[in-house]
Amino acid sequence: MMETFQELEMYKNFDELAEDVIDLAKEILPDQLFYLSSITEAQQIVLKHSLNTSSIPVAEGMVLDLNDTLCSRMDFENKQPLVYEDVQGAPELKHIEDKLEAAHVRSYLGLPISFVNGDRFGTLCAVNDEKSQFDARSITLLQRIVRMFSYYLDLERFAYRDSLTDLYNRHFLTRFFDGNSKAGGSIFFLDLDGFKNVNDLYGHETGDLVLKEVAAKLQQFIEGQTDVLAARLGGDEFLICFAKPVSAAELSEWATRLLASLSQWEADYSLSASIGIAQYPAGGNQDLRELLRQADHALYQAKKSGKNCYSFY
Repeated sequence: MMETFQELEMYKNFDELAEDVIDLAKEILPDQLFYLSSITEAQQIVLKHSLNTSSIPVAEGMVLDLNDTLCSRMDFENKQPLVYEDVQGAPELKHIEDKLEAAHVRSYLGLPISFVNGDRFGTLCAVNDEKSQFDARSITLLQRIVRMFSYYLDLERFAYRDSLTDLYNRHFLTRFFDGNSKAGGSIFFLDLDGFKNVNDLYGHETGDLVLKEVAAKLQQFIEGQTDVLAARLGGDEFLICFAKPVSAAELSEWATRLLASLSQWEADYSLSASIGIAQYPAGGNQDLRELLRQADHALYQAKKSGKNCYSFY
């Protein structure tokens, strides 16, 4: 969840555009309380909302258990709106009726917001503490607003994401590092051993699939960790940035675990990885380019030591 909002903070004019979306929605249905949210598999967070004159408690930054919300029923695959002109008595909402009553939600209109590739972003929702009527024309206009907002999200995402693996790119890494380096931390600079042979033997299509699988392994490796970012620098070079103090012993343990993951493949690839590790102290004005140079030097030492290993700068 935190990774999503660190990314949103870097989007140009996100706050302004989100407010415009809410204002346009209010022009269409002025009697509704609108909010824009982002969701993960487990949570929903309110990003922006309109002026609240109802009894419904809502605040920017509010985090909700997704299973306790109406948005959990949203049809993202078919991009269909979810409409309840009166939530009372709906049998499929029996498990959350107490929460809806406590929040004074009587009516609900939700529209899914997705990226072009189908990944979920969140929702634009209208709620009221009274019964409502939602006409087809209003819903269609709101869907058009959501579609335009989705195009904006994709343009911003393309600026910060690697198009093949969907990991963050060097541009996002630089901005992330500049905003999170004061506490000290470290980086893993990874390079695949034997990747050229995969391309030569199996073709570049297979090579691309391998790079995507590496990205998935890196995402799995950092899952659940705070202040950690995985990025693709280009080719078969990847980086993990730990924007927090971590001991050398713990870094060694993590590097060993990551190397084991990157040497296990369902297909019979002769493939592994080498890692260069560079650490930086808290409070300094660390230059990312210099840190990358140090990590690259450590990576070279790991390669010289026989590959499929790690080395500290």
